[in-house]
This record gives sequence, C-alpha cells and structure tokens, in this order.
Amino acid sequence: MKLHELKPSEGSRSVRKRKGRGIGTGNGKTAGKGHKGQNARSGGGVRPGFEGGQNPLYRRLPKRGFTNINRKEYAIVNLDVLSRFDEGVEVTPELLIESGIVSSEKSGIKILGNGSLDKKLTVKAHKFSASAKEAIENAGGTAEVV
Repeated sequence: MKLHELKPSEGSRSVRKRKGRGIGTGNGKTAGKGHKGQNARSGGGVRPGFEGGQNPLYRRLPKRGFTNINRKEYAIVNLDVLSRFDEGVEVTPELLIESGIVSSEKSGIKILGNGSLDKKLTVKAHKFSASAKEAIENAGGTAEVV
C-alpha cells in the first residue's frame, strides 16, 4: 500500500444534506420537517425527560436519602500493601501516590488493618483503624496522623 492509494473505508464519508434547496432535492419546502406541528417550529421539540404529558420517569421514581456535600472520601490502604516497603522507610501520602498504590489523595488516606505487617515502618496518614495502628506498633513502627 502506498500513500496515494489510501482512501476512507466504504460508508464512512457521506455528503452533507442541504435542506430547503428546492423541490428537486427531496428536502425542499418544509426541509424534511413535515407539515406544521411542534417539531416543525423553530426551537420546537420537547424538553429532555418529557413523556407527552404522562408523569415522567424521574417524577414516578421514589426519592430517598440525601448526599452529604461535606462527606470525606478516604483512599484506603491495607497493611499487606505496606509490607512491600523496606524496613525503616517513612511511608507518607506522597510516597503512596508516587509508588502507584493510591491514585489520588481524595480527602485523605486511611490505613486499614487487613493483612499482616512484620517490618518496622513510620506510617503517616490522615486516619488509622484501631487494628492497623496496633499492628504497626506491634511491628515496632509508629503511626502518625498527618
């Protein structure tokens, strides 16, 4: 295949329809909009979700609960993930993001006690579960709240 032999695949390119350009085009006079009616008017049509006057779906469904705008979403890290670091390393939120364990800080990082830890680490995070804090201290490390 050479550059001058390249052509778009069949059916991928089509000519733009020119509306309202005479009876011979098949799209003249009413420009494909039919006769009168709501959709023939400029700015016509119905709003999104409108069901012809029937009670729309978003009104038929029950609404429950609320969303707390002040909710803090913590990125979760388990103890078994922390065991990949070397002995004596200071594990900070920046290090966790840099090493790809956490994609973003969100509202902070919370360490949970799932798994085991047998290395002495200094762990800095925004929150710790009680079991995680205990496991880090039992391994000889420290858990610091940032």
